[in-house]
Amino acid sequence: MTTHDHSFDERDNQLLKKRALQVQRGAARAAVLGVNDGLVSTLSIVLAVAGAGSAPATVRLAGFAGLIAGAISMAIGEWISVTSQVDLFRGILKDLRRMVKHDKPLLASQLADNLRGTGISQDTANRAAAEIAADAKHLHTVYASRVMGINPEELGSPWTAAFSSFMLFTLGSLAALLPWFFTGGLAAISLSVVFTGLGGLLVGGYVARSGGHSVAWGAARQLAVIVLAAGVTYGVGYLFGTTIR
Repeated sequence: MTTHDHSFDERDNQLLKKRALQVQRGAARAAVLGVNDGLVSTLSIVLAVAGAGSAPATVRLAGFAGLIAGAISMAIGEWISVTSQVDLFRGILKDLRRMVKHDKPLLASQLADNLRGTGISQDTANRAAAEIAADAKHLHTVYASRVMGINPEELGSPWTAAFSSFMLFTLGSLAALLPWFFTGGLAAISLSVVFTGLGGLLVGGYVARSGGHSVAWGAARQLAVIVLAAGVTYGVGYLFGTTIR
């Protein structure tokens, strides 16, 4: 392997670790949900109000209210969700710490079984488990990670998740809302749909690529959801506006 290839592999490895940490911390999920909800929900509000025949100022007010309410709601929801997840993980790790203190041989045996499941020979697995179990703290960390799938050092960050969700909901919302600050009527409606559709293509493509799926399919699926939401909400707004006029 050349030095260049080795450097490339190490960079890929670091990026993969970073992505895994972002997922466990909750930031990645919050980011995707935040920007996606911002795109779809704000576009739906804007088009429903516009479809009812409202003036551009009314559309702006409704869209901005939806942006603020949605961003705060998403941030609080993510904070509560990740906080609850961290509390549950900490409870599990606390119980595991007691087990390490009182049932170390049992945990060492289960860790050896886990290691054998990866293809390691029985003797090697037993020796590795015994060496790890010699240090209670090390056993706690390795057992949590290997057997339970919990990284004690990366339980998740409620504030990171909340901030990511708030900022990206706001960013997604602006795609639908900004045109109404510069124009109105059919032009603003068209630009809202186009900008939101472009945002949806980017989000769908990114998520699909990160998951190892077809970028084109992920982008198209996200665009279809946005187009469907746009059509339904504009239609509901139009019918509602017609009824009350």
